Amino acid sequence: MSKALTIAKFGGTSVANYEAMQNCARIVTNNLSTRIVVVSAAAGVTNYLVQLAHTPLTQQQIEEVCAAITKIELTILEKLPNAVSIQPKLDDLLAELRMLAFHEEILKRDDLKDQLLSLGERMSSLLFAEVLLEQGKHAINFDVRKVLRTDSEFGQAAPNLEKIAEQAEAYLRPELDNAIVVTQGFIGADEKGRTTTLGRGGSDFTAALLAEGMRAEICEIWTDVNGVFTTDPRITAAARPLPELSFEEAAEMATFGAKVLHPATMEPALRKNVRVFVGSSKEPEKGGTWLVKDCQQEPSFRAITRRKEQVMVTVKTPKMMYAQGFLQQVFAIIAKHKLSVDLVTTSEIAVSFTLDNPANSVAHRLNKETIAELETICEVKVEEGFDLVTVVGNHMHSAKGVSSQIFAAVTDFNLRMICFGANPHNISFLVNENDSSEIVKVLHQALFETER
Repeated sequence: MSKALTIAKFGGTSVANYEAMQNCARIVTNNLSTRIVVVSAAAGVTNYLVQLAHTPLTQQQIEEVCAAITKIELTILEKLPNAVSIQPKLDDLLAELRMLAFHEEILKRDDLKDQLLSLGERMSSLLFAEVLLEQGKHAINFDVRKVLRTDSEFGQAAPNLEKIAEQAEAYLRPELDNAIVVTQGFIGADEKGRTTTLGRGGSDFTAALLAEGMRAEICEIWTDVNGVFTTDPRITAAARPLPELSFEEAAEMATFGAKVLHPATMEPALRKNVRVFVGSSKEPEKGGTWLVKDCQQEPSFRAITRRKEQVMVTVKTPKMMYAQGFLQQVFAIIAKHKLSVDLVTTSEIAVSFTLDNPANSVAHRLNKETIAELETICEVKVEEGFDLVTVVGNHMHSAKGVSSQIFAAVTDFNLRMICFGANPHNISFLVNENDSSEIVKVLHQALFETER
């Protein structure tokens, strides 16, 4: 057996049904170094679970959502030749689903929400391990909560890196000699053993954290696209896949909205220099994008990203003029609520900044609490309906003509905030959500489709 370790993560569309799982199983069996597999919930399941956890529903509506989830899982189970061996375990998980979905406090308790949201991955890993067994590989379904230790911030838990490395050596390493380990993305457990989640899209993060803890050489992210593109191909058909990206570029892209990557994925990879590959589970032969420490080429423009559902907050007080400590107060409140600010602009008596604001998210809840606290020290204005567009590249501070090319392309649009990144890898601006698709198109045409 190869001693080099590869961790492969498969997203929701990659494990959406039995046939898709078979494709993934072939990718795993074709690479002898792949010993750990991380799976997301089957496509559609997490959306249903979020609905159950966050939306007030009638008993009948809850019944219908549970039935829809059950149908997805049983459709996969029924195609397994040896379905009878795991049906009792799947039945237990479906029973837990119903118990939590109908729990009278599900909408009020974040710990129950995380327990409910974990079920998609737990069912998916159970089924995928059986698909691997069917293809002649010894595989086990491993509960990642034994290893992936976090704090108790339900909905957006932070990992405990030392504990993860320690637990991985104790519980995960011994399994690799005899089996391929199939485990869950997105979920973990706090020190009391309570189920936590890492936030939406956290399966990539899980794979990277396990790669760091296990000192893996490669972390593969298998999704439904052939790598990372110059921009979202759903916005423009002219988008093209990138053969390589630096960790810094990939981190900027992920942070500013590239859906193919989770923002936190780059951190563990960078810390331990784990090479990351992004490819399509449907077409693995087409290759993909390698994320590496140093790229052979460092172009001024690498990609364009968009992050939707942004809110602009402006805090204003006459006391700010010539005053010391006002900004410190504002950002102390933001830090207290664990919110991340992207763009910041200041004037003599006002500060504007942007916050992520997706519905039903931890950020959405914290935004309300933060704004209420800010209103105790200043006047607060909240504006919604914005998207954040970012151009990612290299040497953007020092290369001549970089900003002029960007702004020449968007002269017909109103930009609310403009920000050069604190590093040389990005320029971002806040735009009206109705304009963002067109702005991405014209930027892509100017920066990537025109010969310079």
